[in-house]
Amino acid sequence: MVKQNQYFPQVVFHPGETLHEKLEEMGMGPKEFAFRTAKPEKTITAILKGDSSITADMAVQFENVTKIPAHFWLNSQRGYDEYLARVKRQEVIEKAVIWANNFPLLQMIKFGWLEKLPTKQEMAAQLLTFFGVATPQAWEDYYYNQQLKVAFRISLKHTKEPYAISAWLRKSEISAQQIQSPAYSEKTFKDTLPKIKSLMAEHPSDFFQKLQVLCHAAGVKLVYTPCLQKAPINGATRWLGDSPLIQLTGRHKRNDIFWFSFFHEVGHIILHGKKEIFLENIEYKEKDLAKESEADEFAVKWTFSEEEEEELKNNLPASIDEILKYAKKINTHPALIIGRLQHNKDISYSIGKRFFQTVELT
Repeated sequence: MVKQNQYFPQVVFHPGETLHEKLEEMGMGPKEFAFRTAKPEKTITAILKGDSSITADMAVQFENVTKIPAHFWLNSQRGYDEYLARVKRQEVIEKAVIWANNFPLLQMIKFGWLEKLPTKQEMAAQLLTFFGVATPQAWEDYYYNQQLKVAFRISLKHTKEPYAISAWLRKSEISAQQIQSPAYSEKTFKDTLPKIKSLMAEHPSDFFQKLQVLCHAAGVKLVYTPCLQKAPINGATRWLGDSPLIQLTGRHKRNDIFWFSFFHEVGHIILHGKKEIFLENIEYKEKDLAKESEADEFAVKWTFSEEEEEELKNNLPASIDEILKYAKKINTHPALIIGRLQHNKDISYSIGKRFFQTVELT
């Protein structure tokens, strides 16, 4: 967040101004001062003009001649250098205002990702901090030009809403940094999946917290990030270093869709490599449709397999009681079965509505 109550002077003078005044007081010209400090005259002239900096070695020599302590010269130079840097920074921020206007700022403020600040410049500066970049160009190099492929291996350049998508992805990084988890163990994660399936079948009110605990014990970071209007994403999977990260939105607010999306992302972790990132419901150049299909097959297997579906279909039309009994038999939630049968038009959309539970995460 932006730090408040900081004071930065409007104008800071180069220490050459002080040196000029001191030389006048001493009745000494640049040539003599250069001689006495054993420095080239052109260097002293450059300092007096504000075109060169005072080094630590110079500061000690200046102290001997002017009787002004070396730390004064160094502090003056440091203050001037910081002033110049802040002037340049302000120029960057002014240019960043137009860039910042591309983001869904109001929604990001509503979700608590950003603070509401009084000026466009402050908002732009805060947005740069949110992304952990110094300039809009750095943001573009990261999300468009893949300048840091070890961290972000796809380009958002040709997606419909790259700004909103990047904000959604960045929020998960920030959330993941706050999670302490052990090293990832594929064996532990695979061994945990039956427990997760049972959790899906029960779907208690605190299911997400319990799901996080199970995932984190295997070294998998699971975060919930509200869906931005311009980034209608169900979920995403990627690796932050050696830690897999699953990011979900609960976009459709239905338990059957949530759990299918979760197991889809799990499929990417188990079946595919660390060097890839997968965004659901978004088209991008690097999207691998074959791997998306593999992740779908994995999710089908763990929620309501094709073999299980075929077995149930042989007994259609099935009553709700029969579907509930079958759900218990295969250890899944009836919403997963009903949703699939409705999607495939095997049963009416009016059947079993009460089994679709609303997913409201905070």
